[in-house]
Amino acid sequence: MTGWLMQLLLGIIGFSAGVAVAGGLFSFIIGLGVISDFADRTHTGDKVLLYEECTALGGILGNIFFIYQIHIPYGAVLVPVFGLFSGIFVGCWYMALAEILNIFPIFIRRVKILKAIPYLILGMAFGKGFGALLYYFSRW
Repeated sequence: MTGWLMQLLLGIIGFSAGVAVAGGLFSFIIGLGVISDFADRTHTGDKVLLYEECTALGGILGNIFFIYQIHIPYGAVLVPVFGLFSGIFVGCWYMALAEILNIFPIFIRRVKILKAIPYLILGMAFGKGFGALLYYFSRW
């Protein structure tokens, strides 16, 4: 095979693999019920398809910005806002996964810590937030 034909074939294979992985991830997010749970809590259940499309579009645009290193104007101002919303979304995703797998009820029954549940949740939230701050500040 010639060089350009090999590059074209590798590009098609890479693009196809990326589409398959991204489709699986978004199906996993939607299957966990994170999107529908948000819609249920905000009483906007009629817009679930819009939320799912926006989630997929956010992932696609995020990848495009990452791969092609697109400069975003006023990025230094928008990064903390993006980090806040991303952290909220990932935290909700984490809690939805834990809820589906029944991790917390089983753990609480085994360890017998009913009185400490609010402190555990608060500790996980602070730990996640502190870990994110350490990660982002250590990169600067």
